[in-house]
Amino acid sequence: MRYPRFMIAAPASGSGKTLITCGILQALVNRKWKPASFKCGPDYIDPLFHTKVIGTPSRNLDTFFTPAQTVRYLFGRQAAQADVSVIEGVMGFYDGVGGVTARASSWELADVTDTPVILVVNAKGMSLSALPLIQGFLEFCPQGEWTAGTEHSSHIRGVILNQISPAVYPGLKESIEAALSVRVFGYVPRVEDCVIESRHLGLVTPDEIAGLRDKLNKLAEVLEKTLDLDAILQMAGEAPDLDCTMPDDIYCKRSEAVAENHYGLSETSAQQAKLRIAVARDEAFCFYYEDNLELLRTFGAELIFFSPLHDKELPSNIQGLLLGGGYPELYAGQLSANASMLASIRRAVRAGLPYLAECGGFLYLHDTMEDMQGKIWPMVGIIHGHVRRTDRLTRFGYVALTANRPQIFGETGCSIRAHEFHYFDSSENGDAFHARKPGSGRSWDCMVAGDCFAAGFPHLYYYSNPEFAVRFLRQCRLTASQTLVSSGEKQ
Repeated sequence: MRYPRFMIAAPASGSGKTLITCGILQALVNRKWKPASFKCGPDYIDPLFHTKVIGTPSRNLDTFFTPAQTVRYLFGRQAAQADVSVIEGVMGFYDGVGGVTARASSWELADVTDTPVILVVNAKGMSLSALPLIQGFLEFCPQGEWTAGTEHSSHIRGVILNQISPAVYPGLKESIEAALSVRVFGYVPRVEDCVIESRHLGLVTPDEIAGLRDKLNKLAEVLEKTLDLDAILQMAGEAPDLDCTMPDDIYCKRSEAVAENHYGLSETSAQQAKLRIAVARDEAFCFYYEDNLELLRTFGAELIFFSPLHDKELPSNIQGLLLGGGYPELYAGQLSANASMLASIRRAVRAGLPYLAECGGFLYLHDTMEDMQGKIWPMVGIIHGHVRRTDRLTRFGYVALTANRPQIFGETGCSIRAHEFHYFDSSENGDAFHARKPGSGRSWDCMVAGDCFAAGFPHLYYYSNPEFAVRFLRQCRLTASQTLVSSGEKQ
C-alpha cells in the first residue's frame, strides 16, 4: 500500500530536528492537511510536542524493540489515516545501540520502512565545508539487518540547511546540488522566539512553554517562506509501496485477549465486565508509549485517566492501575501534600488491585522521595525504600529484561525489551528481573514484582512481547470477576 512519508534526520543531536519537525507539522496543519507523526526511538518528550501540534497522538517506532514487520505494521496503522506521515529521527542519522553500530538508528528505521530522508544540517559557521559532510552521509551506509530499499542506500533524498544566513544560502544550495546527488529543500534562519528549553531529562514538556502555539505558528510562517514544502510533499508522495500487515503473533494475542474478555459471558455481562484501568496522566506523569496504551485497548481495556496531583482519589470501579513515567521529582511537594490520593492508592494496592509502575510511577510508590532541591517527601509507601537524586544518568539506555522468577508477566525466563532514562535511584530496586544492555553486555537485577504487580525503572514496550499485556489484563480480569461475583452481577 502507498503511504506518503518522509523522515527528518540529522548528523548529530542538537541539529534542530524537533523544532523543524514541529514547524513542518504546524505548516501542514495550517494548510488543512492531516499529518501523522512518529518519533524514531524510545523518546517520550518529542512525541508530546508532535501531539500538541497535530492534535492526535504521535507514536514511537523502534527497531530495537520490535522486528521489522511489527515496525511496519505500527507505522501503517496510523499512516493509513493520514495525508502524509512525518518521522523525526533520533541522535545522529547512523547512531544506534552499542556506540558503533547502526542498530536501532534513524537510518535503520528509514531502511525498514523504505522512507525518503531529509538531512537537517546545522550550517552555522559553515559554508563550503557543508559539502563533504553531506557527501559522507550520502555515501556511507552500514550493513544493516534489513535492506528494504536499494542496497547500500542511505535513503537521503534531500537536505535542509539550518541556522544559515539568507545571503549565504543561494550560493551554497547551488554548490550542493551541482556537486552531489541530493536536493536542497530550503533553509531555516535562526528564529529567536522559537527556541525550546531543556532540562535534565531533555526538553521541557509542551504545556510548560508559554505561548507555544503562537511560537509554532510563527515558525510555520517562516518555513512556508524558506522551505519548498510542495517539493517535500511531492517527494513524500513518491515513497515506495509498503507491506504493513499485522504480524501473526499480534493477531493471535489479540484474538486470545478478545476471547478471554467474553468467555462465559453474555453480551450484556461482557460489557459490564469490561476492564477499567486507571492511568495516571498529568504534569508529573506524562511518559507513555502511545502504542502500549492502544494495545491495552485492543486487548479489551477501557483506560480511565486521572491525576495524582489534582484528583483526591482513584477513579471508581477500576480493575487495574498504571503509573507511568514523568517528572514527579518536580512536583514532589504537591504529590506528598495530596494525602487523600496517597491513601487511596495505598488502600487499593493493599487490597490486591493489580498495578504496573514505571520509572516516575515507581518513585511515587516509595516511602520517601528526594526532590530537585534535596528535600525529602513522604510518598505512597508501598515500596519500602528511599529515592535519591544522583549527579548523572543511571543505568541509561536500552535493556532486555528476563524474569528471575514467576510473577505477574509470566514464568521464570519470560522476557521483554525496555528503556531506562533517569537521574534518580532507589534503595530498593528489586531483583524480579535481570536487565542486560545490548552491545556492552553490562547487566544488573531490577524491578519488584509479584502475582499482581510489577514496578521498576524500565519503561516496558509491550509490542516487544504482547504476552506481558495479555497477562496483566488477565490478572485485572480476575479482579473484575471477583468484583462481579461479590456484587451479585454474575453467579
